[in-house]
Amino acid sequence: MTIEVGTKVDGKVSGITNFGAFVDLGENRSGLVHISEVSDGFIKDIHDVLTVGDSVTVKVLSIADDGKIALSIRKAIDRPAHTEHKETAKVNSSSHHSSGNFRPRATNNRRDNNHRDQSASKVEPNFDQMLSGFLKDSESRLSTLKRNTDGKRGGRGGRRS
Repeated sequence: MTIEVGTKVDGKVSGITNFGAFVDLGENRSGLVHISEVSDGFIKDIHDVLTVGDSVTVKVLSIADDGKIALSIRKAIDRPAHTEHKETAKVNSSSHHSSGNFRPRATNNRRDNNHRDQSASKVEPNFDQMLSGFLKDSESRLSTLKRNTDGKRGGRGGRRS
């Protein structure tokens, strides 16, 4: 049996890691199914889905020059083509309707934006105010830190007598 990109192959899970599962394809060849290629849904722990010795059907995604084979379990599953088209049609039709019917009112938005700009400039401090506040805060923290560490000598441990 030849292993080519795009073909479906039966194999057995020979090892499991945090990032995927190794599948023995026979003829002393094995490939890796990355955890993202195991299922369409999110998989937190691959051990919940696969165990060593499981028989799986995989699709060959790629074969690297060094012989490493990338496999996919989720792409090996045959799905009806009409289901996929219906989902795509729903997404396209819903986005078409919402974008076609939405029209912002420019006069109200302009008035609201002007109001926000005026109130924002009154509430938010400018850079100089923020910098002076930061310097005062950091100076008080440094003085507190120095006061707490001046009486302690010897580094680790408590005060020595």
